[in-house]
Amino acid sequence: MSITYNLTTSLSSTSSAFLAPSSFNSRGHVSLPVKGVGICKCIATPEAETGYKTKVTRNPNLGKLQAGYLFPEIARRRSAHLLKYPDAKVISLGIGDTTEPIPEVITDAMSKRSQGLSTVKGYSGYGAEQGEKPLRSAIASTFYSDLGIEEDDIFVSDGAKCDISRLQIVFGSNVKMAVQDPSYPAYVDSSVIMGQTGLYQKDVEKFANIEYMRCSPENGFFPDLSSISRPDIIFFCSPNNPTGASATREQLTQLVQFAKDNGSIVIHDSAYAMYISGDNPRSIFEIPGAKEVAIETSSFSKYAGFTGVRLGWTVIPKELLFSDGFPVARDFNRIVCTCFNGASNISQAGGLACLSPEGLKAMGEVIGFYKENTNIIVETFDSLGFKVYGGKDAPYVWVHFPGRSSWDVFGEILEKTHVVTTPGSGFGPGGEGFVRVSAFGHRENVLEACRRFKQLYK
Repeated sequence: MSITYNLTTSLSSTSSAFLAPSSFNSRGHVSLPVKGVGICKCIATPEAETGYKTKVTRNPNLGKLQAGYLFPEIARRRSAHLLKYPDAKVISLGIGDTTEPIPEVITDAMSKRSQGLSTVKGYSGYGAEQGEKPLRSAIASTFYSDLGIEEDDIFVSDGAKCDISRLQIVFGSNVKMAVQDPSYPAYVDSSVIMGQTGLYQKDVEKFANIEYMRCSPENGFFPDLSSISRPDIIFFCSPNNPTGASATREQLTQLVQFAKDNGSIVIHDSAYAMYISGDNPRSIFEIPGAKEVAIETSSFSKYAGFTGVRLGWTVIPKELLFSDGFPVARDFNRIVCTCFNGASNISQAGGLACLSPEGLKAMGEVIGFYKENTNIIVETFDSLGFKVYGGKDAPYVWVHFPGRSSWDVFGEILEKTHVVTTPGSGFGPGGEGFVRVSAFGHRENVLEACRRFKQLYK
């Protein structure tokens, strides 16, 4: 099966944010061997066996969290499945972890920087907590050209997920959060840990004092903003994880206006923006007025295979102010300088290589490979008669199993096909009845998983 995408690595004059992938054919030069399947173990701290206890009370907010974090729980169930079926070839299309090697143009730059640390001339110790100037400048010119974002608006980090928690520290406990429902679970869990929420309400499967903005096929996966009570902070991911939906220019304009009308701040998670192949905005800063109400986080994880390397960034414009006129960026800078010593100098060298012409082309090819995987998965579930969403502008396919428990479907697929997916309810109550299938996988594994899906649901 060969599916060719016509994508471009050049920036549009009207949309200078995130780059769409370049033209790529899966039978070209990214044909990669299958790695051996290992056991992913969820490591938990064992309960103390002694009777001694300190006099330190546990953080009550951590006690509010429900069960385990979604992805370690999936890993635990996967490990249990492998103990039950030790000879099974388990294929993981669950956690959104990249599988294809990092392009050599990028690893060569990291290797050169690493080797340089062995020399007097090439050694460097602590760097700027905000990131190295050449990388910040490259991010600004590559993704935010003509959008009024400057290099000193950009904070380089060890990943968008880490920045989400740092932003939560900036806003503190006395704010009300709004999240898409379903959405990436780190938004809700970090809000709970910060003390922004009430207790978990089992009857509705929600935490009190969080505004869950329902995103469903019926509303095009964009919430009805007129039905939402005023939040302080709005987490909004586009393209969305898990639904794969990307917001249109009109929708993001509505969101920015809603934030202005309510005096709210939008945290726009654009970690999958380079997967957008159409005209939808790749940055919220393409929307007029967004610099006064928005922050943007992003990452090299799903573009360059940096899930283990760890490198991302957050944009906080100078125009974004608290109610007393104090710049949000100055408080974030203080948190960064207090809690962080800056991203690894080796990973930053890799990030700079990512943004070279050769690096952009290589990233586009890898993204194209994953998008072909997505198309294969979409076609498979379509052929089986399922309602399928996402898959166009994101590496996730959102499959509807109406009237069924997401965890039951997850268990059925794992038990009968030895394929790991992700239960939709793990992303919020709006995900019940759905399963997320990730396109991150070797081509041979994706094809085999789809063959098993067809055998199960034919």
